[in-house]
Amino acid sequence: MTVTADTLVHVLGLVPHPEGGFFRETYRAEPLPFALPDRGARSASTAIYFLLSGTDFSAFHRIRSDEVWHHYAGAPLEVHTLEPSGPKVVLVGPSVERGERPQYVVPAGVFQAARVHGAGYVLMGCTVAPGFDFADFEMPGRSALIELFPACAGVIAELTR
Repeated sequence: MTVTADTLVHVLGLVPHPEGGFFRETYRAEPLPFALPDRGARSASTAIYFLLSGTDFSAFHRIRSDEVWHHYAGAPLEVHTLEPSGPKVVLVGPSVERGERPQYVVPAGVFQAARVHGAGYVLMGCTVAPGFDFADFEMPGRSALIELFPACAGVIAELTR
C-alpha cells in the first residue's frame, strides 16, 4: 500500500499551519531556567511534524530561534532563504549523491519559505531551539518583503500569499 499525504495527515493528526501545509507539535521541552532577553520564558526546544503536498508551500516567515529541518519521507523539500546577497535554495532530502542533505539549519532571524521539489508530498520534522513560540513568529506580506529584498522579488512573489 502506498502512503499518501492524506493518510499521513490523518494518521499523524496533522492540522493546517498558518504559513501553509500541515503540522503537529510532537515535543516541547521544559522551560529554560531563565527568561530570554526581550522574549521571556521559552522551552529549551520544540519539535513538529510538517507536511507539504502538491503545489502548497510554506510562505516566507521568520522566527527568533534556529530551526533544523529533517527529511522523513517523500519528495525533497526546497528551503528558500532571503539573504542580503540574494535568494538561496537548499534541497533537503535523502539523495545526498544528487546534492540533497537530510537536514538543514535556518539560523534565527532569517526569512525562510519551503515547497515540494517536484511532485507528490514531503514529510519533514522541524526542531526549534530555543523552543518555538508564536510570539517569535513573523510573516510579513509580499510588498513588505520585496521592499526589504528587492533582488528576491521573483521568489517572494512565488512563495507569499
